[in-house]
Amino acid sequence: MAKDEDSPAAVAKAREEERLRLRAEIFGVVQGVGYRMFAQREATRLGLSGFVRNCEDGSVETVAEGPRRALEQYVDRLRAGPLGAEVRDLRVEWGPAQGSFQGFHIRD
Repeated sequence: MAKDEDSPAAVAKAREEERLRLRAEIFGVVQGVGYRMFAQREATRLGLSGFVRNCEDGSVETVAEGPRRALEQYVDRLRAGPLGAEVRDLRVEWGPAQGSFQGFHIRD
């Protein structure tokens, strides 16, 4: 007999709650439009830890850790961006959480 933790619902729930690390690069009109503040606010609302920063090439980079479901929501919000931003491309890399962040911060 299968255990409750092996049921499809339990497996799906465990997958949603799995802690991961996300690294995203956002390209387009994303500097000078409040994008970092937007990303920090959205990450904080979702209970994520990590950072966001401007890059020399005009893109924005963010690294965040948290539950898979919250990170997926964060990616959706990053793709939309704040008013005035125009996201042309968003590249995402996934990996295991490392637990190296406390809070979510804007870096220079």
